[in-house]
Amino acid sequence: MVNDVKHSEAKYGLGSYQHTRRVVLAVVVVVLFAMLLFGQSVFPPDTPVHETIEMVGVVLIFLGIVGRLWSTLYIGGRKSSEVVTGGPYSITRNPLYVFSTLAAAGVGAQIGSITATIGFAALCAGAFYIVILREEKFLKEVLGAPYQAYLAKVPRFFPKLSLYQEGDTGGFKPRLLRTTLLDGLVFLVALPAFELIDGAQQSGILPVLFRLP
Repeated sequence: MVNDVKHSEAKYGLGSYQHTRRVVLAVVVVVLFAMLLFGQSVFPPDTPVHETIEMVGVVLIFLGIVGRLWSTLYIGGRKSSEVVTGGPYSITRNPLYVFSTLAAAGVGAQIGSITATIGFAALCAGAFYIVILREEKFLKEVLGAPYQAYLAKVPRFFPKLSLYQEGDTGGFKPRLLRTTLLDGLVFLVALPAFELIDGAQQSGILPVLFRLP
């Protein structure tokens, strides 16, 4: 009975953090779009540098979405009940945030700016860092010594590829994958959105208030 209560509390507590994560992700994306409504790259459209940065960004967005799905295959509802150490969780404690940051960098790259690419990644990582610290405090209390050992071995954010282990996915959960996919598709909105923004800027509908290298 006591264990059931603890599990219920843990599930409820983790659910609140997951909700916070989704809110942070949505807010970050909205803020980034708002910033870029009036910004433009110093590299003119259709130039090799501009096009290359955009294409790298598209790759980063797709890597971010696929990586988030990969991470969900492993964590799938087990985060508050056991320490997941396989797959992406063997090289970083927060692969969902790492891949979200990659996707955010890809969104920034759609302006054709290296500065925007790096800036978007830094802003996203900074926002998630606050959530990560709260999650770690919660999971230390819920999972105890096994999680403490995991903390000591696996880096918080930047992946250490030499630690990679396949591990066990713990079962396929379509609902969680669907939710993660829908969350990640927010980043794909950047592709048509920036085409519209660029067209509006070129036609003078939107003013260009600043330019980024």
